[in-house]
Amino acid sequence: MRRFFIEHWWAVGYGCLLTAFTVYLMLDTFWIARIYHALPQGQSAQPSGVQQPATAPLLTDTSYTDENITITLTQYRQHDTDVYVADVRLSSAKYLKTAFSQNAYGRNLTAKTSETAAEVGAILAINGDYYGAQEKDYVLRNGTIYRNTPVSGREDLAIDANGSFKIITEDETTAEELLSDGVVQVLSFGPTLVVEGSVAVTEEDEVGKAKASNPRTAIGIVDALHYLFVVSDGRTEQSAGLTLAELATLMVSLGATTAYNLDGGGSSTMVFNGEVINTPTTNGRTIQERSVSDIVYIGY
Repeated sequence: MRRFFIEHWWAVGYGCLLTAFTVYLMLDTFWIARIYHALPQGQSAQPSGVQQPATAPLLTDTSYTDENITITLTQYRQHDTDVYVADVRLSSAKYLKTAFSQNAYGRNLTAKTSETAAEVGAILAINGDYYGAQEKDYVLRNGTIYRNTPVSGREDLAIDANGSFKIITEDETTAEELLSDGVVQVLSFGPTLVVEGSVAVTEEDEVGKAKASNPRTAIGIVDALHYLFVVSDGRTEQSAGLTLAELATLMVSLGATTAYNLDGGGSSTMVFNGEVINTPTTNGRTIQERSVSDIVYIGY
């Protein structure tokens, strides 16, 4: 054996180095946290012109109301699935925001939706597009570009400073052009669910994004400053989950004129006033939140 190692030391050494490098790549890809851009302390600092409510809000288990924000929660039973819908009306689009976990943009920076929501003082929050699971696509949040590498054919949801929704295709416009046109948020997951009040999911989308029923997260707009935050359960005996077509049809029935699918499965989580409203699960056996890289939320 000793003679073998002496004669083949280079092969043994090369194999050890290759194994170590492979392990490092796996750790770097999936575990090692890297901060590329740390946000200023107080990520939820008020944008210009945004004021805290002058009077105490009216708050119940299923509603929140002040002079700027009205949120009403309704639970539906659709396709053997519990679905949670937050109807949101705002006085200004400045109350519709996004936030990164750990207050930074980077790789493998994650936290539970409820944790990030608590850090930024969110009244209502859902998981976002999990930008950290991708190496390319647009990341434009709260008026700042963090990643501008387009993915061919990728449809994104662009939200402008007035709170209007539009669907864009990454290889047809640059992140810089979107910012110049007044876009302040870009969410990149998909597919698009609703366009001009009609179901936009195609059979190809169903195949590409898992045709099976699953937990889902979506955001939609009804009209000016009137939004829908939707999360469905799934993968449990209580809730089968929704297909994309079922989710899109539900969004239309709720009045959405434009709606977009966000990260689903174990990521799907809705938080209202510090409480997780739905039943998040990855495998159906353990009920717990998955840590994700970002949220979409309503707050000051």
